Amino acid sequence: MFMPHPNLSDEVNRSIIESEIEGGVFLKDLPPQTVLEIDTMHHRYTAVMLGGSEALLSGHPEFCPVPVQVAIAGSSWGGSMLKMQFVGRGMHLEFRHPNYSQPIITSPIRNIRDYSSPLSPARPAQAIHD
Repeated sequence: MFMPHPNLSDEVNRSIIESEIEGGVFLKDLPPQTVLEIDTMHHRYTAVMLGGSEALLSGHPEFCPVPVQVAIAGSSWGGSMLKMQFVGRGMHLEFRHPNYSQPIITSPIRNIRDYSSPLSPARPAQAIHD
């Protein structure tokens, strides 16, 4: 459970609490080869986790139309505060692409699904709910 930090503003504390309620996943909790589908407002990304923050990411027509190895920094609320190695609903995914000097920041994440587990027609991919 998150306890508001006295040195952070009410707005920042509210955003942190909201990210806990909305749900998401910490990358450290995912084994290698986990496959996440990350739906943002504008694109659907597929991330095959390689370990730590490294992933093969695809789904953006300009930055990653085919899988490219990136480092996922985490998620933000659109500002400079980053929740490290976290992919969170309602937040912006931030990742480092090898061909760009600045981090790439997506539109807000609408949904996150784990496609790693065996699927059957009767069992859809597991949605991530923290």
